Amino acid sequence: MSTESVPPESTENAGPATPDAAGEPGTPDDTATAQPEPAPADSASTSDDDTPPASDAEGVSEGEETIAAETEAGKADDGEAAAKLSEAQAELAAQKLERERIERRRAEKAKPIDSGTKLSGKAADLLAAVRAVEGGAKPPATVFAESAPAPRRPAPEPVRRPQPVTAVPTADAAPAPAAEAVEGVRRVLADGGAPETLAPQTAAALGEGAEDLLREDPWQLLRVPGVRPEQADGFARALLGPEGAPDDERRGRAVTVWLLEQAALAGHTALELPTLTTALGRQAVPDAEAAVQSALAEGEALVFQDALDPADAARAGQPEGTAENGANGVTGGDESGEDGEEARPVRVLVGLERYALAEESLADALARVVNSLAKEASARWESVTADASGSTAELLRAVAGHGLVLHTGGDASRAEPAALLTAARTLGLRAVAACHTPDGRQRFTALLGEQAEDGAVVTVPGLLAGTEGPGRDADGAFALDLLVLLDAPQLDVESAAMLAESLPDGARLVLSGDPAVLWSAGPGRVFADLLAARACPQVASRTPDPGPIGELVSGVGIGELNQVDAPGKEIVIVPVRDAGEAVHRTVQLVADSVPRAFGITPEETVAITPGHGGAAGTRALNAALKERLNPGPGRFGGFDPGDRIAYSPAPGRTVPGRVVTADAEGLHLSCADGPVVVPRERVEQAVRHGWALTAHQAVGSRWPAAVVVLPGDAAQALSRPWVYTAFGRAERHLSVVHGVEQALPKAVAEVPAKPRTTRLPVLLRTQVPAAE
Repeated sequence: MSTESVPPESTENAGPATPDAAGEPGTPDDTATAQPEPAPADSASTSDDDTPPASDAEGVSEGEETIAAETEAGKADDGEAAAKLSEAQAELAAQKLERERIERRRAEKAKPIDSGTKLSGKAADLLAAVRAVEGGAKPPATVFAESAPAPRRPAPEPVRRPQPVTAVPTADAAPAPAAEAVEGVRRVLADGGAPETLAPQTAAALGEGAEDLLREDPWQLLRVPGVRPEQADGFARALLGPEGAPDDERRGRAVTVWLLEQAALAGHTALELPTLTTALGRQAVPDAEAAVQSALAEGEALVFQDALDPADAARAGQPEGTAENGANGVTGGDESGEDGEEARPVRVLVGLERYALAEESLADALARVVNSLAKEASARWESVTADASGSTAELLRAVAGHGLVLHTGGDASRAEPAALLTAARTLGLRAVAACHTPDGRQRFTALLGEQAEDGAVVTVPGLLAGTEGPGRDADGAFALDLLVLLDAPQLDVESAAMLAESLPDGARLVLSGDPAVLWSAGPGRVFADLLAARACPQVASRTPDPGPIGELVSGVGIGELNQVDAPGKEIVIVPVRDAGEAVHRTVQLVADSVPRAFGITPEETVAITPGHGGAAGTRALNAALKERLNPGPGRFGGFDPGDRIAYSPAPGRTVPGRVVTADAEGLHLSCADGPVVVPRERVEQAVRHGWALTAHQAVGSRWPAAVVVLPGDAAQALSRPWVYTAFGRAERHLSVVHGVEQALPKAVAEVPAKPRTTRLPVLLRTQVPAAE
């Protein structure tokens, strides 16, 4: 997914073009229903990267945008005991079990690197090849030899998968660090002049022995979210004195890992080697190559070499036939191999183990899904495909004969996966649909009508945590024959790997979504990678989104900001001069104008803005909306009963809700899936007011009315995916608070999604032949 970078103190953005007629701004009744004009043909291109990290971040960190991960857990009844475990904790536990299983499988393929020892085997060969290429020498041919593609094979033996997580607190549920450990870390932080309030986070991040580890290597403080290299440098100098120099090996290793973590927050699963070494140089690491090698030797990062086909090489910036393009991390071996054939370019990447293993596990699981479907399985679908027509018939036929199918289309196209789910259940198959948000689940259930059954539609987090869905079989796999996954662009690589690995052999997987919306908050671009890899059938819906809003959004998706007829004032443009006026008009629209003109209450309206900070970010807008809609002293950590909130139980997830009360246990919320209690020490990180959201928080949900706020100082934060996502959140009415003149049509026409570096297409190519 992709959003534009938002300056640290500014989240204001540009809006549509000026209205055709000038009325009193601020009300749908009085404001001209003008449409934004298309960008001029000669408008200059915005060369800056448009996407911030995976959630609408407020800050930009030296070439890499960062996001604030907001995590929290609410309680859920375990059904048998008084002990309670939140959905977020259950999800984290499930993820940990899955990662452990992935690591065991990884260990069977290659010998692990012992901490503190030199590299050996494939990793050593790769490093030798990297040094050879950088020095202009010929790399060993065996290092860059491409492995033969795996042939299509019969269904493999079932893989033993993790058992479902029970709602009982265990060590796997990431318990809070012991009080003694926190106190020990607090002493070290005090000695180094760091804020002692970081003690709980630091103890949790570093684990057992955190106090000793921090004294021995002060740069380990970089593992705490929000800490930057310059802050860790000051902490190290205070503890180590003159020894805490920029050329310290410990510093180079820690900064390398920190940069890879920042890249993951920006959506990358790995970084090209030259990109990483350049970033290390910007962080004053004297010997970037030595720093990377140290991180590799200690097992804190992994190195990969991927052979690229001509299309990949072109995307990476290397023309066919060239020998080397180090600036893009793409290198070429000999001009010809031993058999006289021209050598293919290769790309050297460095990444963190958790994302590398997840991406490899995902590729393995998808190959198993593609190859394990029995050939005779399609016969029983003939009865349901005969009666279907259009895109629905195409989807049914594709699913009948293939284990993995991709389906693309806008919101109206969700009727086609709904027809698929109904047909599969008619055939007696165990079929389940999973959505990204509770709102998506509710809307998809409504499409099923009277045929909707309990458990037929779930959320992805609930399915992974075991709180929703069909449960698992004796091998730990989902007890189903077909999984229809809606909102597929929101899947990050780790969630996708866990879902695919949990499918039983012979099951079908359908990934459905709108490729034009923002990508996932976590690393990876799974849906886009699968579409580009063409490893399975793809069905493009021909069902258009209805009405003026659907017409406007469809145009944005292809880079055109068109004028559309809106006789019922479905689209209203509200021009503003500055951020203060933008906030005023937004409150006026949400609280007065939209309810009066369309009968849509403030609770059914959402305000969407590019970021949290700035004069017209979510903080400023929510403060103004709270004062108007639910004034109060904010006695519960800034919240009052009745406040509309956005709760983030895990990074990249936003659950709407409302404040009920607060007590010694924490802040009590009423959310879509039931009551939640957020411990008071986690409220600041996990709960925000929710009248105004970022586009990343809003993706996957829709409201009867949306007010998109585009103040002038957020022009650099606009991109085509951002505009498409924000405008598409409205069902009946869209108001655009516009303050950037031509920046909006320019972004729609010229600023696509920011690229993400991933390995999934290359990994799939060696296991799954391209679909014809």
